[in-house]
Amino acid sequence: MKPILLINALVINEGTRRLSDVLIERGRIVKIASLIAARQEWHVIDVKGKWLLPGMIDDQVHFREPGLTHKGTIASESRAAIMGGITSFMEMPNVTPPTTTRQALVEKYQRASQVSYANYGFYFGATNDNIEELKRLLPSEACGVKVFMGASTGNMLVDNEQVLENIFLHAPCLVATHCEHTPTIKRNETQWHSRYGDNIPPEEHAHIRSVEACLLSSTQAVSLAKKHRTRLHVLHITTADELALFDAAPTLEALCRKMITAEACVHHLFFNQSDYATLGHRLKCNPSVKNRTHQEALWKAVNDGVIDIIATDHAPHLLSEKDRDYFRAPSGLPLVQHALPALLHMSRAGVFTPEVIVTKTSHAVAERFQIKDRGYIREGYWADLVVIDPSKQGEISGGEVAYRCGWSPFEGQRLSGGTVDMTLVNGEIAWDGTRVHEVAVMPIEFER
Repeated sequence: MKPILLINALVINEGTRRLSDVLIERGRIVKIASLIAARQEWHVIDVKGKWLLPGMIDDQVHFREPGLTHKGTIASESRAAIMGGITSFMEMPNVTPPTTTRQALVEKYQRASQVSYANYGFYFGATNDNIEELKRLLPSEACGVKVFMGASTGNMLVDNEQVLENIFLHAPCLVATHCEHTPTIKRNETQWHSRYGDNIPPEEHAHIRSVEACLLSSTQAVSLAKKHRTRLHVLHITTADELALFDAAPTLEALCRKMITAEACVHHLFFNQSDYATLGHRLKCNPSVKNRTHQEALWKAVNDGVIDIIATDHAPHLLSEKDRDYFRAPSGLPLVQHALPALLHMSRAGVFTPEVIVTKTSHAVAERFQIKDRGYIREGYWADLVVIDPSKQGEISGGEVAYRCGWSPFEGQRLSGGTVDMTLVNGEIAWDGTRVHEVAVMPIEFER
């Protein structure tokens, strides 16, 4: 593999911007300097006028393999992620069969080693009846322990209070929670069904998967974490009300001291309840997209450091599934290909700075999950990099969507914050702006 020299890059990293050259050898960044003299045998790429960012590390995706591969696969969805500047992902356990044993975890890693286009990590799923298996889990074996404290597929809803106590007490690594209170949701479903029958309007999902349902469950998770001194990460916060549960960490140093962190997802930041009018059940997800007041509260929380990480919760379904009536239309939407461009579009609109986006999608993920040698543009680190052309706009159309499900909630949008011109994974060009290349990928390594 030839060394690669990127020249004239505007490097956005660790809260600063500077013009630099970046030299990559054997997959790692070996030198960052204002001027690096090129050698004839190097592959020199001039990126003048473009931004160089660390690759996004997505800590929450559902790639649907095994068992749900008509919706997506590790290969198809990681390929789309590379096109969107995501160089590493952490995949959830609610597949078929679910990833609730160490053996199932091993099998997932083995499968990813054969087919993934990006670096990979996998969660171990907690259930009401696998606490002994969880106790045998080693800290380095999974990116985290996922707990569905709200309805999920199969047997993955954990609603036994003593089991929850044991999970928070014995988890060997970070606990990541989906927080919605199922009894509240069930009550709301009954109430709305009596009003509308099966044809509940899509925008009512925001009221059925309500603020109260989120707050009750998130409060319980935070209480358990404080009781047991558990490292807790609450996924996809959607309400202003929940934000009071979390402390602000305005710097990465402060983040590293936090035991309890919070995440927002791209679709909850980009869309609000008014968008159900055009997207219908395509916008249906759990927790739900809520009104603009909650959306704006999330924006502020990201900028203030109350929200620590931005992820996707990428969850593809076929359009034939999404176009069903309310109770039969599944929740979730595909996002990895356009998440970073959507955030940059919001940056162009003044919602976030590019520096904040880099912190929340790369630096903070690496710190929170204790990832080794990734998430920053630093000498000695793996060269997981994204080249952004800020002068270009992306018109999203169905023809360029790479997901197996074949659609995107951003179709018809003009994302004006820049396009992903190149993605490098472990020092190799995985996306050149035109096509995806197979490169050597690896499991995410954790320093725990």
